[in-house]
Amino acid sequence: MKKLETGLVIGGSIGGLLAARVLSDFCSKVLVVEKDAFPDGPEHRQGTPQAFHPHRITPRGKAIIDRFFPDYEQDLVSLGAPSSLNKIIHQHNQFGTMVSPYPRNDIKFSRAVLEYVIRERVRKIDNIHFLQKHDVLSLSVSPENDRITGVMARDRETDLSPFPVEAELVIDTSGRTSKLTEWLGDLGYNVPLPDKMTANIGYSTRRYKLPPGKEHLAEKWEAVNVGGTPGKTFLGAFSFIENQVAETILYRPDGVFPPSDPVEFEKEISRLSSPLISELISGLEPITPPKSFRVPYLFRQHFEQMKNWPAGLLVLGDAYCNFDPIFGQGMTVAAMEAELLYKELERNDTSETGFEQSILKKFQHVIEAAWWLNCAADLRWDGVGYEGSQPLKGIEFGQTYMDLYLKYATEKQDWKLYGLYWAVNTLSVSPRAIFNPEMVRTVLSSSPSGQNVLDKLENGHSLENVLRDILPDFSEEIFDPEKMNKLEVRHEN
Repeated sequence: MKKLETGLVIGGSIGGLLAARVLSDFCSKVLVVEKDAFPDGPEHRQGTPQAFHPHRITPRGKAIIDRFFPDYEQDLVSLGAPSSLNKIIHQHNQFGTMVSPYPRNDIKFSRAVLEYVIRERVRKIDNIHFLQKHDVLSLSVSPENDRITGVMARDRETDLSPFPVEAELVIDTSGRTSKLTEWLGDLGYNVPLPDKMTANIGYSTRRYKLPPGKEHLAEKWEAVNVGGTPGKTFLGAFSFIENQVAETILYRPDGVFPPSDPVEFEKEISRLSSPLISELISGLEPITPPKSFRVPYLFRQHFEQMKNWPAGLLVLGDAYCNFDPIFGQGMTVAAMEAELLYKELERNDTSETGFEQSILKKFQHVIEAAWWLNCAADLRWDGVGYEGSQPLKGIEFGQTYMDLYLKYATEKQDWKLYGLYWAVNTLSVSPRAIFNPEMVRTVLSSSPSGQNVLDKLENGHSLENVLRDILPDFSEEIFDPEKMNKLEVRHEN
């Protein structure tokens, strides 16, 4: 494609940094407008209140980020981040416990360290520039009102009059607080209502330091995950991040929030359906009080459905669709969208009519599986509601089947099936990997309750046709390793 003069990214978090990296190969100049001042080191900043809580990159996200920033995990290691390889992962759910050495050399980190590492890599790219401590107030538009030509910005410190910043392509990566719907409305665009899941998610996290004599725990444990029971108990998780710091989280999505009082927090840890986390933290030294975070609702925008969409504008990451943080999919979805954007910019002309809206439609193929999996999990909890222009396809069957699948894998202690379950939930493979006719028949026929579900599904019909009709059309291309794992990123910068 013809190289653009200026690309502009709204927001400098993970999604914004990935977007800037993509544009750096297709624009002479890239400008990232960020409301915060970036810290000099791996520290939390005001614009990411969720950063204190556990974050992870799934294997799919890790592979994509490594192609954009080769060997970035070595930078994490240099800041004290540990490897998970061969450490014990302990997974406890309502059907039993799975315990095994972790098979991959994944690096564990805090959000502050990950963002710092990627931001420092981006800073080294000559044609990327940061405009810190600035707010974007609105979009600038052409006289014909059909093309975004930049933004109006304002310095947060001096509070001087807004000034224009011109760009040929603007990407909104400002997260769940994005004002894009409002800006488009101000320009006269009719924006569809988003799909919305009112989950009232709450979680509290506390960090601990290993005292002398306990260092072996960091060498032994990768993670302990204790599943919650809808309507009854919290979910709990324990793992290590950089510099032998352990973090423990309590989570629940139905408006019953975990405590931030230290005594009550530890008490709820002891009430989990497995005592292991309570036992592990009993000899550790708390270095912070429990800190809480709330997510009242999740939304999925449908900008791709708009009759008219202005040229020169895209949206990526949580500003388009955001997810329940407990599943660790948000950064991976942003990475997958960045990967797809790179491919589209390489093979298409941005001046073609409808270029931007075609990308938004393709982003929805990335979003679909993660959104559906989030809804299937959270809608189990009383008080979680859903509003959408279309009903969620196959959600009740999906919930029933995934429970039976997890039960089947856990009771048989089948790590291949159990690993496939998590590969689906971390977006490494398509949901079709566990929702195909052969697998569905195997799982459902293994129990009387499952057989009853299977009989109702078939009832004289082809199981393959029934599954195709009742489930969403998960894009196979998004999960095709032959098509999606061959991203050739230039590194001349």
